[in-house]
Amino acid sequence: MGHESSEVARDNGLTPEDRSLVHRVKVPPSRGFASQIKDGVKETFFADDPFRHFKGHTGKKRWFLGLAYIFPIIDWLPKYKLSMLKGDIVAGLTIASLAVPQDLGYAKLAGLPPINGLYSSFVPPLVYSALGSSRHIAIGPVAVVSILLGQLLKDEINPKKDLPGYLRLAFTATFFAGIVQAALGVLRLGFIIDFLSHAAIVGFMAGAAITISLQQLKGFLGITNFTTNTDVVSVMRSVWTNIDESKIRKNLFWISAIAPLTSLIAATLFVYLTRLDKHGVKIVKKIAEGVNPSSFHKIHWSGEFLTKGVKIGLIAGLIAPTEAVAIGRTFAALKDYHIDGNKEMIALGTMNIAGSWTSCYIATGSFSRSAVNYQAGVHTAVSNIVMAIVVLFTLLFLTPAFYYTPNCILSAIIINAVIGLIDIKAARLVWKTDKLDFLVLAGAFFGVFFISVEFGLLIAVAISFAKILLHVTRPHTALLGNIPDTTVYRNVEQYPEATAEPGILVVRIDAAVYFSNANYIRERILRYVNEAQDEVSENGGIPIQFLIVEMAPVMSIDTAGIHAFEELDAALKKRSIQLTISNPLGKVISSFKDGGFVDRLGEEWFFLSVSEAVRICSIIVSRSQNTLKEGDSKV
Repeated sequence: MGHESSEVARDNGLTPEDRSLVHRVKVPPSRGFASQIKDGVKETFFADDPFRHFKGHTGKKRWFLGLAYIFPIIDWLPKYKLSMLKGDIVAGLTIASLAVPQDLGYAKLAGLPPINGLYSSFVPPLVYSALGSSRHIAIGPVAVVSILLGQLLKDEINPKKDLPGYLRLAFTATFFAGIVQAALGVLRLGFIIDFLSHAAIVGFMAGAAITISLQQLKGFLGITNFTTNTDVVSVMRSVWTNIDESKIRKNLFWISAIAPLTSLIAATLFVYLTRLDKHGVKIVKKIAEGVNPSSFHKIHWSGEFLTKGVKIGLIAGLIAPTEAVAIGRTFAALKDYHIDGNKEMIALGTMNIAGSWTSCYIATGSFSRSAVNYQAGVHTAVSNIVMAIVVLFTLLFLTPAFYYTPNCILSAIIINAVIGLIDIKAARLVWKTDKLDFLVLAGAFFGVFFISVEFGLLIAVAISFAKILLHVTRPHTALLGNIPDTTVYRNVEQYPEATAEPGILVVRIDAAVYFSNANYIRERILRYVNEAQDEVSENGGIPIQFLIVEMAPVMSIDTAGIHAFEELDAALKKRSIQLTISNPLGKVISSFKDGGFVDRLGEEWFFLSVSEAVRICSIIVSRSQNTLKEGDSKV
C-alpha cells in the first residue's frame, strides 16, 4: 500500500470498519511470457478450436478424422442416404439451368470467350464438393468478380488486340488468387476478409450491379466501339455517341423478363430461324467443343506479367471469398450447422488453383445460384457434382447449339442476375444503424459508379480503416449516475433520471487503453472533471473530492495507458481529488500491479464495484463535510 494514499485515507477518516464494508480487488496469479504468447496465438488463429474433433481419439481414428477434416466428403458421403438423392439431383439440375446461360454472360463481363465461363462451372465445383464444408453453396463464376477481373485485366492488355495474352494473364491471376485464398486458410488468416465490412460489400455490390447493367448496353444496343471503362460517365458517353447503331435492339428488350435458360433457347432459335445475324444482330458464333483443355503451361512464371498477375490475383482473391463465406454462414445458420471459414478459404483457393490449370477463371460461391440451390431442397454438395455433370454434357455435345445465340440475350441474363445485388433494404438499415457505416457504403457505391471498381473498393477499405482508427483512438467514455432505489450505475445520457453523488464523479471507459488512445482518455476524463467543477462553481454544492473510474469494459492496458493514469493521478492530486478504480479485470489489475501503479495509488483505492466505491467515498465526503461544519461552528 502506498504511503501517500494511506495518509489520504487517514486524513479523510476512513477506518478499518469502513473498509470491511467492501471487497478487496484480487490480482490473479502471474503467468509466464510463454503462456501469454501461447494464449494470444490460440485466440488469434485458433479461436474456433479446430482440433476439438481429435480429442479422445488415437491411431487410425485420428488419421481418419484428419483426412475428414481436410476432405469433408469423406465424412458425409458414408452417411449419405438415397432419400437425399432426389433433392440433390433436382437442385443440381436447377442450378445447372441457371449456370449455363449465366456462365456465357459472365465470361463476357470478364472479357473472356464464353467457353471459359462454362469451363469454370465444371472443374471448380467438383473440387469444392470434396473440400468445401457448406452444403448449400453453388460454385461458379459470379458477376461482381467477373467485372472486377475484367477491369483489372483490361488495364494491362486489350483483349481485342491480344486475346491469347489476355487469357494467359487471366489464368495467371486466377492461379495467384487461389494461392492467396488457400494461404489465408492454411495460415488461419481468414478473418482478414472481415475487414471488408458488410456496409462496404452492400455499397460495392450495388455500384457494381448498376455498372454491370450499364455495360450491357453494348450488347443490348449492338454498339461496336464501346468504352472499356466502367464508370457511368464513360459508359453513357459511349452510348450517346453511338446511338445510331442501336435501332434493331429495341424489339428484344422483352426477353429479359423470361427465365434465363428459356430466354437463351428462345432467342437462339429465333435468330436461327429468322437469320437476324445477317441484319446486324451480333451473335456468339462458334464455341469450342470438349472438356477443359490444360492451361498450366500458359501461366506466367516470370517476367513483368507475373507481377501483374500477382497483383490482380491478390485483389480478386480477397474479394471473391467474401460473398462465398457470407453465403455459407447464412445458410449454415438457417440449417443449424457450422462451417469453418478457414476451411472454406482452403477449398476456394484449391479449386481456383485447379481451375487456373484447366482454362477456368476465378470462381466462387454464387449468391443467386446458392439461393436457388437452397430453395430447390438441396441436402449436400452432390448438387454441385450434378451441375458439373450437366455442364460437362453441355461442353461435349451442346456448344454448337449456342452459335446463333444473340449477344443481347446474354446482356439481358446478366442484368436480370445482377439487379438483385442492389439491396435498398440493407442500405436503409445501415443508414438507420450506423451513419459511419453508411459513409463506407456510399464511398464504395459512388467510387464504383463514377470512377472504377478497384477505386470504389479502395475508398471503402480506406473509410473502413478510418472508422477503425476513430474507434481505437477516440473510444467511448460515459458519465455515470445512480439509478434511484438501486445500486446500479448507468450512463446519464441514456438514463437521465440517474443521479450523481455529491462530491463524487463516476466515469466509465468503454475500450482497452493503449498508446493510441491513452492521452485522449486522460484528457477526456479531465474534461469531465472540469465540467463538474464548473457546475459546482456556478450552482454551489460540495466540491469534487473523488473520481471513480469504472474499468469493467477495459479488456487490457499497456505501459502507455498506465503512464496516462499516473499523469491523471498527479493532475487530480493538484486539485485535491482522489482517483479510485472500480472493477478492473484480471489482466488490467495485473498490469497495474506489475507497472507499479497499485503501489502508487494504494490498494485501498481499488474497488470491486462502483457501488462499493461510492459507499466508501460517500462516507469520507460526509465526514469531511461534518468536520468543516464543526470547524465553522467553532469559529
